[in-house]
Amino acid sequence: MRRNKKTTKYIFVTGGVVSSIGKGLTCACIGTLLENRGLKVTLMKLDPYINVDPGTMNPFQHGEVFVLDDGAETDLDLGHYERFTTCRLRADHNITTGKIYHSVIGKERRGEYLGATVQVIPHVTNEIKEGVLRATADVDVAIIEIGGTIGDIESLPFLEAVRQLILEKGSQNAISVHVTLIPYITAAQELKTKPTQHSVQKLREIGIQPDILVCRSDRPISPEHKRKIGLFCNVPEEAVISAADVPCIYQLPVALAEQELDDRICEALNIWSRAAGLTAWRRISKMVLEPPNAVTIGVVGKYVDLRDSYLSLNEALIHGGIANGCRVAIRHVDAEDVESKGAGALLEGVDGVLVPGGFGNRGIEGKVQAITYAREQRVPLFGICLGMQLAVVEFARNVLGLAGANSSEFASPCPHPVIDLLPEQREVTDKGGTMRLGAYPCTIRPGTLAREIYRSESISERHRHRYEFNSTYAERFEDHGMVLSGTSPDGRLVEIVELVEHPWFLGCQFHPEFKSRPTDAHPLFTSFVGAALARSQGERADEPAGRAARGRRKARPDPEP
Repeated sequence: MRRNKKTTKYIFVTGGVVSSIGKGLTCACIGTLLENRGLKVTLMKLDPYINVDPGTMNPFQHGEVFVLDDGAETDLDLGHYERFTTCRLRADHNITTGKIYHSVIGKERRGEYLGATVQVIPHVTNEIKEGVLRATADVDVAIIEIGGTIGDIESLPFLEAVRQLILEKGSQNAISVHVTLIPYITAAQELKTKPTQHSVQKLREIGIQPDILVCRSDRPISPEHKRKIGLFCNVPEEAVISAADVPCIYQLPVALAEQELDDRICEALNIWSRAAGLTAWRRISKMVLEPPNAVTIGVVGKYVDLRDSYLSLNEALIHGGIANGCRVAIRHVDAEDVESKGAGALLEGVDGVLVPGGFGNRGIEGKVQAITYAREQRVPLFGICLGMQLAVVEFARNVLGLAGANSSEFASPCPHPVIDLLPEQREVTDKGGTMRLGAYPCTIRPGTLAREIYRSESISERHRHRYEFNSTYAERFEDHGMVLSGTSPDGRLVEIVELVEHPWFLGCQFHPEFKSRPTDAHPLFTSFVGAALARSQGERADEPAGRAARGRRKARPDPEP
């Protein structure tokens, strides 16, 4: 007997009043609650900007670029979706105006519209709807976030497509959740609901009546305010949810469940399911807020003025703290300040140093100085992507004695390009979507710190880079104590480097932060934070981290047979 295809129900999440209201976290929490009720969910983001993807955007403008297994460079909200749920998303889970128009114009050039005049309605809106339906097939519930703020001209085609989908799917198969702001006016000492009323009014003008309101504020919203909001926004009082600020974002699923948000959603969509079990999230919140220990990690970066630039990295450090039973205090250090003030002045007292990825030569020498400080002072050092490359540069200059050693990204020509352009990148001219992107396998040598951490010979991690370790220098590095402990399966590309005579010094070419979860911390972050905790608790600096590491460091590891 042929099985009927699953009918997907839809939750469309919009935002009003201001940007950065928390739509992404709201979607992620809804996904968490529904998953914990036994439902299969997926999430996607509709972004109104004309860029095809955020890959070429400055992190100061748009925050980090979150990379998926299939190599898609996506909005940072997809990181929230993957951290809070078990979903593994694909490129088609992030649709932009640029992607939509690229597809529509391509169809027009191929004559697929049969001579019709191509217009926003129906051609652009149909393309949006088809993209949504294609990405959300065969799940119980799809949660769709529409980027931007109600009233933005850029988001109108997406909102029109959403209006049509809600109409086509029917009231028990598609609902609208609107996230809005209830500001507190200090002078008047009261919360104001008028911005929310205007936001909902604008949404209704477009033809979308919200079924549930999630009201953001810096304090809980009283029942009286909920009644007023419900009355003026044509929403039942019990469907007005207070989303007050919380000390830890991992408290949000529990806070929203306590107001029965998931019950309201299941009622609106006519879903019968078990109650959500949130014991794990309560445990995680308690560990973040009431840990028995604490460490300080210095993150030496180029985009430290905007927290969202290193969003996944910051969260992965917190996950490593959860796994080790400690709070991670992150000290963001501007790499340019290190150049002028010195690493010692800015990193004094940290228990670990992390040098993240980035592009361009601004602040590079400051990162190199930070790596020198960590190596010489025997502070645990974790280099990610560019951080690994600069650990190689620093070692080449200061241990191998290769004067002028550098990456060809920053000095070309240079006497010792220990980091060089990937061969397949030499003829690339377009910047967007052309790097080595997505999940690639890596083989780890036995007897190394990396092998001890992963407890596996083969791993898969997500990449985003154009440059690589120059393997013509491999023998000199290994002879002086830098082990090339992880490589591509064919041995051509170096993926992980580590130092033999150091408590914890590891660099990886990939981005492990993209696969870390609060419920399942990435092993590299767990080990790194563990080494930092050992240092903070006064373990001897010459004692390697972990039992297996003690025997490992007596000799340079041999390659696998």
